[in-house]
Amino acid sequence: MKTMLSIISNALCRMTGRNAGAQTVSEGARVVVSRSFADFTPQATFDIKKCDLHQLEEGPPLKAELTRDQGLQYYRTMQTVRRMELKADQLYKQKIIRGFCHLYDGQEACAAGIEASINPTDHLITAYRAHGYTYTRGVSIKEILAELTGRKGGVAKGKGGSMHMYAPHFYGGNGIVGAQVPLGAGIALACQYQGNNQLCVTLYGDGAANQGQLFESFNMAALWKLPCIFICENNKYGMGTSVERASASIDYYKRGDFIPGIRVDGMDVLCVREATKFAADHCRSGKGPIVMELQTYRYHGHSMSDPGVSYRTREEIQEVRTKSDPISMLKERMLSNNMASVEEFKEIDVDIRKQVEEAAQFATIGSRAAAGGSLQPHLLQQPAAGGPRDEPLVQTQVCQLDLNPNLQIHSDPDR
Repeated sequence: MKTMLSIISNALCRMTGRNAGAQTVSEGARVVVSRSFADFTPQATFDIKKCDLHQLEEGPPLKAELTRDQGLQYYRTMQTVRRMELKADQLYKQKIIRGFCHLYDGQEACAAGIEASINPTDHLITAYRAHGYTYTRGVSIKEILAELTGRKGGVAKGKGGSMHMYAPHFYGGNGIVGAQVPLGAGIALACQYQGNNQLCVTLYGDGAANQGQLFESFNMAALWKLPCIFICENNKYGMGTSVERASASIDYYKRGDFIPGIRVDGMDVLCVREATKFAADHCRSGKGPIVMELQTYRYHGHSMSDPGVSYRTREEIQEVRTKSDPISMLKERMLSNNMASVEEFKEIDVDIRKQVEEAAQFATIGSRAAAGGSLQPHLLQQPAAGGPRDEPLVQTQVCQLDLNPNLQIHSDPDR
């Protein structure tokens, strides 16, 4: 028996890159090889894909440094978003989640990479595929899933649903195609006006890229040199229409014309991180706005009402999963450079599944949001007037809408 354990131990050590002298513990029929943090590579440098440039002489670097802690954090973030979205899919099919629901699985590198390269005090606004950004901006899984199920424990008290979630420095979740872009430019104007060295990341999809209000926003942002990163998440399809059928030019990073632009591999979290760092430095240096195009892919259909296979093949989806999945790509990089072990990733996966299951339970047993009444006021947190940043925050009520069931709204074109 001891000889057999020794053979298995040596085999496991070769697989994990550890010397045979590693401590081995037998637990019944299971053999566990313990490894200390000193066994892992603490930092590595990776080649990343070159970005396409517009109106720029130099772009983001072609190499990216990654520490072990950063890698594990990015993996946990992306895997959490993935599991959360798959749980939302399940709850929707069980008719526990109703109404609009746009899932983000496949695009996790975009949200994780952007958040890794901006400050918590920077601002972000996006369209209605917002669950991933809601999480990366600091909202818990429980609050997100509870919002999807219309419970009071949701981040918007169950009254916003899939498309309308908010957090400090996160402005949603917007249901009108492209409407968040001028709002993002306005947030960037506020940053410039206040002189706080903050910026606004303004996201939209390829389906919104032909909206007139985008170009009006580009024009004003360029004239006033606003600190705004306009990001087009190009997932190849606007609803069920491919970009080739919808746009005369699919070079979305060039759409700003007079605004510099970069096209980025949106399936690689390191590419996204380095490109967003570059864009943020551009904005903070007073050079004005920049346009980024993140080439990415969604695994689900446009929304839960779209099976997603009438305008593309299952083989196409599977090919992207096999060759370009953002989570698998990061995992393989870390494993091949001895930055983590297979067992460590499994432990993270188990922990995430547990958290998502607990959040799903919370989202299905809580009290439902009451019909009618007043919407919970949206609160903007800001420092006390004249006080230092570390003083208690004052909450300023922005708006409150009274939902009077007897209220009649008249449309008068002459008013």
